[in-house]
Amino acid sequence: MIISRTPYRVSFFGGGTDYPAWYREHGGAVLSAAIARYCYITCRWLPPFFAHKSRIVYSIIEDVMRAEDIQHPAVRECLLELDIRDGIEIHHDGDLPKMTGLGTSSSFTVGLLHALHALRGEFRSRMQLAEEAIHIERDRCGDRVGSQDQVCAAFGGLNHIRFAPDDAIAVQPVSLPAGRLQDFQDSLLLFFTGFSRRSTDVVAEQLDNLPQKTRELSEMAAMVEDGLRILTGTGDLGDFGRLLHESWQLKRSLSSRVSTPDIDAMYEAARRAGALGGKITGAGGGGFLLLYVQPDRRPAVRKALSHLLHVPFDLDHAGSQVIFSNPVPLEAAP
Repeated sequence: MIISRTPYRVSFFGGGTDYPAWYREHGGAVLSAAIARYCYITCRWLPPFFAHKSRIVYSIIEDVMRAEDIQHPAVRECLLELDIRDGIEIHHDGDLPKMTGLGTSSSFTVGLLHALHALRGEFRSRMQLAEEAIHIERDRCGDRVGSQDQVCAAFGGLNHIRFAPDDAIAVQPVSLPAGRLQDFQDSLLLFFTGFSRRSTDVVAEQLDNLPQKTRELSEMAAMVEDGLRILTGTGDLGDFGRLLHESWQLKRSLSSRVSTPDIDAMYEAARRAGALGGKITGAGGGGFLLLYVQPDRRPAVRKALSHLLHVPFDLDHAGSQVIFSNPVPLEAAP
């Protein structure tokens, strides 16, 4: 049996420039961080004593005879890509709900690939896991996904990630003194809006609007460097929150689906209570509201948003890990 643990993520700046439709022409960059909220994948070879050959357990239970019959696209395509034909049992457990802008689907794919390779006694580097997951989601499943979520899930940490026109990906960890990193982390608040959404619906309009939004996306990409200078400097960290506010205003202009009147009301209530800035995680339209709030204003902001679920979190610095490993070969299983 193998159990993998893979973090979700929050993205601060550069979102939208990690789509090939943009970075293959302009290059792209994001500043993002993995959070200590996780996707867990358990898998084992399934002994041949059941009416089904394989079992896949997530929000539903699938009992199947062939990998081709699996309904879950990522599971099906991972097994087919790795040519796994033996009986297998896969269970998914997540700390946070899907379709909420925290990269949950990519964390699932990275964690599943990690577990499957470990089950076969194979090692894959963090970059190999990220690139395999991008291939599974984009090429095999046909999803219109960016490239930051898979990288953040595989690597963990607070990172500056760059995307080159030739599809090369470079990951530069952002190193901060312990005290400044703690101050930064203590200024982040995450609230669940109560709305989930399919990111593909939001992304489709954004991608269609790309030719008309070159200026906005170029400005959002430039904010990655601005955010890095604030973090790695010695000045007021509050400038990071103010920059998030500027970025959110630009992001809202990319598509009519990025925000809603309800989300705007939540954000304005947080700002009136003292939040310096923030954004909806992921493509927008729902999910989680990430806010930058200086510690002395946290109680006021939490009170202003008391009708929303507050989700405490720390940053994750480990990335996708195998946390339990006992890969008994199928022929040795009882």
